[in-house]
Amino acid sequence: MSFIPTLLTTAAGGAQGAGQMDAMGGTFGMLIPLILIFAIMYFLMIRPQQKKQKETQKMIDAIKKGDKVVTIGGIHGIVSSVKENTLVIKVDDNARIEFNRTAIASVVTDKPASDGKNVTESKNSEVTEK
Repeated sequence: MSFIPTLLTTAAGGAQGAGQMDAMGGTFGMLIPLILIFAIMYFLMIRPQQKKQKETQKMIDAIKKGDKVVTIGGIHGIVSSVKENTLVIKVDDNARIEFNRTAIASVVTDKPASDGKNVTESKNSEVTEK
């Protein structure tokens, strides 16, 4: 049974027979899978994107003078000054470019490896050499 004719019949004040009650139950029964699909889509797609967006915003807000950054265009440089909505990035000795804060893709952190060995850090902050 289709949803629209059932909805129109109910809105018009049709008879409350047993057949119509079954149709209404069937209509609401069809809505349950749609609601479940929406909930699954929310938790698998929308929620992770919101978390990633918050982390990116936190990273952009934490940028300070002297940080090494990479822009969305792939330009590497060092932040020479920070303004409210923009950053001035030193690309070369005499080259400085002003970028919007949202144009920063990542902040580069230099973590040197010890002795060229693979070093992993466990959750207990212990360093394990492989």
